[in-house]
Amino acid sequence: MTEREEVKIEKLQKLDQSTLERLVEIYMRGYEGMREYGGEGESYAKRYLHWCWGKARDGFFVAKVGDEIAGFIVCDNDWYSKYEGRTVGAIHEFVVDKKFQGKGIGHKLMKKCLEYLSGKDIELWVGEKNERAKRFYEEYGFREVGKHGIWVRMVRRKR
Repeated sequence: MTEREEVKIEKLQKLDQSTLERLVEIYMRGYEGMREYGGEGESYAKRYLHWCWGKARDGFFVAKVGDEIAGFIVCDNDWYSKYEGRTVGAIHEFVVDKKFQGKGIGHKLMKKCLEYLSGKDIELWVGEKNERAKRFYEEYGFREVGKHGIWVRMVRRKR
């Protein structure tokens, strides 16, 4: 990515085979060194991303550098939280390809998601050992509110 290449955040329009393959590649790279959080490999990732697409199609945003997808975030505005006992916003998945990290792409994706979920409490789950991600979420007002196994539940209260 050069200084001239603009990052565009857009709603994913379709989940065709080539797009799915790129998203799986990003997903798998994102969980390198943290396999316990990334499921059971590529077949799991494909099923999970199809589930995300079906559940939160309107909140499935991708970051593009040129024509290449550099990262994505899945924001659900209609998630029933058994912990809250009501419908809240949720972030189901959030990954930036390692080769594009450190360039502000994650911040742009998060801002788009927060805009999309504005006026709602938002929950997400993050791996307990993923300190970098937890610090990132804390920058945006998320706070740890619980734990289940290897996962930490974080919530950002509506503003």
